[in-house]
Amino acid sequence: MGEPTEIRRASADRADAARGAGSVPAEDRPVRLPDGATRAAQTPAAALRSRVREQRRTPARPRLWFELALIGLSYWLYSLVRNAVPEQEAIAQKHASWIWHFEQTVGVGVEQAVNHGVNSVGWLIVGMNYYYATLHFIVTIAVLVWLYRAHPGRYAAARAVLFVTTGIALVGFYFFPLAPPRKMWGGDFVDTVLVHHTWGSLASGAGAQVSNQYAAMPSMHIGWSLWCGLTIFFLARRSWVRALGLAYPAATLVVIISTANHFWMDAVGGVLCLAVGFAAARVIYHVWAYQLPRHPGETPDEPPVTVPVQWTTPVEAGRR
Repeated sequence: MGEPTEIRRASADRADAARGAGSVPAEDRPVRLPDGATRAAQTPAAALRSRVREQRRTPARPRLWFELALIGLSYWLYSLVRNAVPEQEAIAQKHASWIWHFEQTVGVGVEQAVNHGVNSVGWLIVGMNYYYATLHFIVTIAVLVWLYRAHPGRYAAARAVLFVTTGIALVGFYFFPLAPPRKMWGGDFVDTVLVHHTWGSLASGAGAQVSNQYAAMPSMHIGWSLWCGLTIFFLARRSWVRALGLAYPAATLVVIISTANHFWMDAVGGVLCLAVGFAAARVIYHVWAYQLPRHPGETPDEPPVTVPVQWTTPVEAGRR
C-alpha cells in the first residue's frame, strides 16, 4: 500500500531541505569565514582559528583599568630599560662623529646653523625648550585618550603600533649609543636648556644625572609625534584638525634640531621604527590600524554567507 499523500509530501519537503541546506543563506550565522565556510562546517581547530581571526579583525572594547595599568607599566619599563643602558661615552661620541661627518658630506648638516640661529631669539628658543620637555608626553597621552573614547575599535591596533615602535627604539638605544649634538665633543652646539635655565627636560641639568644621555638614536620625539600626527590625520573629521595633526611632527622636527637634542638621522631612525610598528600591527590585525571598524563589532554590509554544496563533511570544509 502506498503512503498517504500528506506523509509523502512531508518526506519530500524534508529531503529537499536537506539537499538545499548547503546553499541556503546562513542568516543566523553572519560571521564570514575563509572561502565562504560556515562555522558549522568546520573542524574544532578550524573554528578556533576563525574565532581568533575574528577577534583580531574586530578587537574588543578596551577596558579603562587595564589600559591605565598597561600604559603605566610600559612607561616604567621603558624608562627603566632606557636609563639602565650603559652610557659608553667614548662609543657614543664616535657614533656622533660618524653621523655628523656623514651629514656634512651629503650636504644636510644644518643642525649647528639652526641651533645657533634660533638660540639668538630668546623667547622662541625658551618656548621650544618647554615644547621639547612637555608636549612629547601630553600630546601622546591626549591622542591615546581620544582614541579610547572616540575610536575604541581601532584603539588596540593603534596602541600596538606605538608599543612596537618604542620597543624597537630601546634596541637602538642599547646597540647604538649616540651623543646628541649638544654633548658632542668639538661640535660647538648650544645646550639651550642650560643657557636659558629652563626646567622640565631630562636632557640637561639635574635630570641628566638620572637619565641616559646617549639614548638619542632613534628619536622617539619624532616616532611618537608622527604616530600622533598620522592618527589625527586619518581619523579626525575636521580639515583644520587634520592639518594640525600633520603640523605637529613637523614642528617637533624643528624643535629637536633647534635645541640640539637630535641629528637629522635620529629623526630618520624614529620614522623607521614607526614604520616597523605599523607593519607589525598590520600582521597582527590583518588590516592597517586605521582601517578597523570605529566601534567593536561593526562590520561592513556583506552578502549572506553560504556553504558550497560540495562541502559535505566537516573534514573537507576544514581543509579548504
